[in-house]
Amino acid sequence: MKRALIVRHVPREGAAGYLQPIEAAGYHIDRIDVASPDFAGVDLCDPDLLIMMGGPMGVYETDIHPWISTQIEKLASRLAADRPTLGVCLGSQMIAAALGAPVYPGGHMELGFAPVSVNGAGMASPLRHLIDVPVLHWHSDTFDLPDNVDLLASTPKYAHQAFRRGSNLLALQFHAEMGEDPRFEDWLTHFWADLDVAQQCGIALREDHDLHGPIAVAAGRAMIGEWLAGTRL
Repeated sequence: MKRALIVRHVPREGAAGYLQPIEAAGYHIDRIDVASPDFAGVDLCDPDLLIMMGGPMGVYETDIHPWISTQIEKLASRLAADRPTLGVCLGSQMIAAALGAPVYPGGHMELGFAPVSVNGAGMASPLRHLIDVPVLHWHSDTFDLPDNVDLLASTPKYAHQAFRRGSNLLALQFHAEMGEDPRFEDWLTHFWADLDVAQQCGIALREDHDLHGPIAVAAGRAMIGEWLAGTRL
């Protein structure tokens, strides 16, 4: 059976709605947390599919989180081998860094449900499933677009919302996996300071989650399913 490895930077940020299309594509899923003593010995080139999820830390915070440099180094080797790789939020920033692009604070907190603007390249990609679909945004870091990738989507606050390289690499700044996962409540209570920065109301976010979440997850699953069908092992 094909093997997928999910790297979790914090336990509350897992693959959520993306689990269904990954399993449907025939992958056995393993998980590892970066806080695990075993993480340093993990070969990120080994799994058939690598999924790196989000987290509150910044890629540039290597003095606080020494594992970041190790992860980026290992990830760079995987990307050089063109192994199927998906990055979400922090995971997308990790991919950008591993491809040599700067990652830095963007100066604005982007938080809440809103659609991404899918460009021409995106319409010809699995992101076409997200057209006019409000998805969850929750970040304030961004990155320069790496060389030799295709930009797929933007928002008014952040131009670089998604990119791909060929058929095996997909990086997503937003959270189309979130919308039905009970851990959303964990996000609201644990990352409450972000709500103040973004001037967002937790009650309104819960209402938006109930309204938009199932549609976002369905679109996200269709996107990931199509992307996986086009990957080359």
